[in-house]
Amino acid sequence: MYFTDRGIEELEKRRGEEEVTFEWLAEQLRTFVDLNPDFEVPVERLATWLARLDDDEDEDEE
Repeated sequence: MYFTDRGIEELEKRRGEEEVTFEWLAEQLRTFVDLNPDFEVPVERLATWLARLDDDEDEDEE
């Protein structure tokens, strides 16, 4: 298990039953970066990765 997995597991355990919108998630990420500007690049990379998850599937269908 990676060190970061502990946070992911806590998130899943505490909020795994909840449903959220990407709008809500985006706002939480913005707030996090405002409070923790050193994490701007990793959060941006995560957001971009999530936004483009289906890109490979779309390219395969063409």
